[in-house]
Amino acid sequence: MNALAARRRHPAAIALLILVGLLIMGGAYSFIAPKDANASTAVATASVEEGQKLFLGNCASCHGTNAQGTASGPSLVGVGAAAVDFQVGTGRMPMARPDVQAPRNDVKFDDDQIASLAAYVATLGPGPAIPDKKYTTVIEPGTPENNRAIAEGGVIFRVNCAMCHNFAGAGGALTRGKYAPGLQDVEPRHMYSAMVTGPQSMPVFSDTNLTPEAKQKVISYLKAQEQATSVGGLSLGNLGPVSEGFFAWIFMLGILIAAAVWLGKKAA
Repeated sequence: MNALAARRRHPAAIALLILVGLLIMGGAYSFIAPKDANASTAVATASVEEGQKLFLGNCASCHGTNAQGTASGPSLVGVGAAAVDFQVGTGRMPMARPDVQAPRNDVKFDDDQIASLAAYVATLGPGPAIPDKKYTTVIEPGTPENNRAIAEGGVIFRVNCAMCHNFAGAGGALTRGKYAPGLQDVEPRHMYSAMVTGPQSMPVFSDTNLTPEAKQKVISYLKAQEQATSVGGLSLGNLGPVSEGFFAWIFMLGILIAAAVWLGKKAA
């Protein structure tokens, strides 16, 4: 026992125990961590490479082989993954032909291809990332708290967006042939991406002037509008006095003229 105790108290015992502990911890870390890291790196690299191939085959003719921009298309350096997710995910890109504005169209790529394109463009320069699902989850009406959040989103929308997109998100005309598109049936993540990237004539709403929570409330308000019923009867597309005036002049005035003609014939 005395000999064993002496060996335990030997000055080299502490150093030996530390060395053994470090070897065990290092071995365990090398066995677990690098595999996950290498796998994710390989996937990310493959995604970027696939995105570059898709870009060269479908986008480089307008945006340049290095995405630096040409006379036909702007530079994509620094636009971020969110811009690609919005433009390609809504079918606006690739454009069929140059025009004053890219309309929403059929989507040409699947989700994996869009993600690869976004990953590649994200490597060209810092820019807005694809939004977190936390902020693109629609707040459902029902509870007082949720209803209050949706109402706040309506206030934000009317102050910042309604002058172009209409109070109900039905869209509207702008100058020089451009227009603010309707916001019905648009995916929440694309609404969010549009706010942070400012496509077409739209201004950019960064997190500084419109927090992610505020953007979520705006999205929830627009989705609630899609489900809302018109308390005034026929909504006429929620386009306001233009469609209402058109309806009054064409249909109502037509009915009055027809009634006048019918009464005139009966009197004769």
